[in-house]
Amino acid sequence: MPQSLANVLVHAVFSTKDRRPVLTSDVQEELFPYLIAVLRNDGSPSIQVGGYLDHIHVLFQLSRTKTLASTIGNVKTSSSSWLKTKRPYLRDFAWQSGYAAFSVDPVHCGGVVSYIQNQEAHHRTLSFQEEMRKFFAESGIEFDEKYVWD
Repeated sequence: MPQSLANVLVHAVFSTKDRRPVLTSDVQEELFPYLIAVLRNDGSPSIQVGGYLDHIHVLFQLSRTKTLASTIGNVKTSSSSWLKTKRPYLRDFAWQSGYAAFSVDPVHCGGVVSYIQNQEAHHRTLSFQEEMRKFFAESGIEFDEKYVWD
């Protein structure tokens, strides 16, 4: 095939360092469009961006020329630097060092979009750790608790 084609959908999740609840609604109003722009400029257009006070969910189409690690690294580095300039209390802002990423079947894309849009409702009854344990179990990802929650 002389042309390279791909449709790799990724649902990525990452938390603020120490899960600091600093992503208030006013921060989110600026941060989410910023993340959308970073992903677009990286060649990995977003489908849905959302989150809660201490973490972010992004659903995007991975560029066929970039790695998952480089894309998420760019999103985190760029947004961390940018956030530090937005509010005095964010001067020392940092994301956690890792991330979780899950492949998404295009057929299930709508369900993931709805899930991301309803983060506030989910987290009335579910903690970030409970949410991630559920994702890991559903995806068959084995993990060690002492290395996941920084």
